[in-house]
Amino acid sequence: MIISTLGALIYFLEKRKAMSEREKVARAIGIITIAMILSRLLGYARDLALYAQFGQNRITDAYNAAFSIPDFLYMILVGGALSSAFIPVFGGYLATGREAEGWHVASSLANLIIILLLIGIGLGLVFTPQLVRILVPGFDPGELALTVRLTRIMFIQTFFMALSGVAIGILNSYKHFITPALGSILYNFAVVVVGWSLAPYLGIAAYSIGVVVGAVLNFAVQLPPLLKFGLRYRPVLDLAHPGVRQIGALVFPVLIGLSASQFNLFVSQNLASGLAGGLLAALRTAQRLMQVPLGIFAVAVGTAIFPTLTEQAARREWAQFRRSTSLGIRTVNFLTIPATAGLIALGLPAIRFLFEVGKFTPQDTWATATALFYYSFGIVGYSGALVLNRVYYALKDTKTPVLIGVTTVFLNLILNLVLVKFLGHGGLALAYSIVGIVNMTALLLILRVKIGSIDGRRILVSGAGALGSALIMGGASYLLVVRLEAFLGTVSKLSQLATVGAGVAAGAVLYPALAYLLRLEEFRLALDMLGRRLRVFRGNRSLR
Repeated sequence: MIISTLGALIYFLEKRKAMSEREKVARAIGIITIAMILSRLLGYARDLALYAQFGQNRITDAYNAAFSIPDFLYMILVGGALSSAFIPVFGGYLATGREAEGWHVASSLANLIIILLLIGIGLGLVFTPQLVRILVPGFDPGELALTVRLTRIMFIQTFFMALSGVAIGILNSYKHFITPALGSILYNFAVVVVGWSLAPYLGIAAYSIGVVVGAVLNFAVQLPPLLKFGLRYRPVLDLAHPGVRQIGALVFPVLIGLSASQFNLFVSQNLASGLAGGLLAALRTAQRLMQVPLGIFAVAVGTAIFPTLTEQAARREWAQFRRSTSLGIRTVNFLTIPATAGLIALGLPAIRFLFEVGKFTPQDTWATATALFYYSFGIVGYSGALVLNRVYYALKDTKTPVLIGVTTVFLNLILNLVLVKFLGHGGLALAYSIVGIVNMTALLLILRVKIGSIDGRRILVSGAGALGSALIMGGASYLLVVRLEAFLGTVSKLSQLATVGAGVAAGAVLYPALAYLLRLEEFRLALDMLGRRLRVFRGNRSLR
């Protein structure tokens, strides 16, 4: 029922035609948000199945650590190229009527990535034991051997994720968002089904195999729309083409920045491997929960607004560019600030309700909730930085985000080493959050100098209104949950559901009400768009 309803909503949003630019962005945000919600629900099902079967211990620590090296390879070869260089360049060809030349560049880039991937995967498979030993030095020989085995399985998914990444970059340039969003749904669905079904026979490796199957499905679903847009892949490797060289020039500094970002994660993982068993998994689980608002709201806004920013920059429509930037920042703040308050207020009871089953113990709940508390402070920072990075990339400025990212590596290292001594694994989470806030602040200040006014006053006023509303909402939800827990207890799932549900419902009512009373512009825009969509939907139904 949920899948069919969300599918119908996605179809409805995609079929809308003859829209203004703002409506097109809103439609894209709607498509991505709906798909992301379903993907995150399946992601929760994946984690629930994993920890119910195995618990939070060195086994799941090994599984989480096994993602590190394949993810690093993917981000370096594909993630950076797509987010910073390929879409602006390919989108520029489309915007200026040079589609055939754009496909020539895309083919050359895809072939180069495949070659580098095969080399990287080959080297990774050979040197996996040495790399794993560096990443998690606190593991004993048996735990290291398990991590090596799982990592080698994960390398297979890297190849297919890279192919789907290139395909998604092309589709996003055409402003097609449905199948890229649905790919993540199929990915998590495959992990749940394969992992849960095969775990009794293969152990934790079943979930790694599920990851590979999910990556294959994620790529396969991108092929039909690629064919629809006239797939023009060619077996060429024209590294001298100006478009390919432009991508190379743009992506090189991003590789440095991504390496710095991955280094931050490696430092945290390295230190966490020396803590008690299960804390690395607790950090990973908490970070995934923290990334839910990022995946649902920030990624949706950033992905949807990026092609528009790219076109406006290519056409030198700077007034519209600044307005789109301001709208993107204000929208993501309006959505993620209450999410931060909600996770801080309801983190512990929510984790108890969502995960405390099977081998997931109350101690695991407390460890995960502690990490989530400190991670939550970084949601707004990382969400804002995600949108701002797209702004810089649309300007074909990849150096500024990289310089800021490299600078924060040293801050992250110092904070990790200091805070882990006082707060344990919570200190590692807090260091991550502080770095995100500093990163976003620096990006904003430099952007203000680079392009002039971005409605800074309106962004501050909107953010202050959202913060005030979120604080009241979070405080009320927390007090309500405390009272209900004292009355209903926390033993049964029914009482946990009632408690968490009441807290979420209170927040869902309070925040919009306060936003309405404060006359926040983003709330009125949301209501206007919702009203228009309902009127169109009713009109379509009346014509049947």
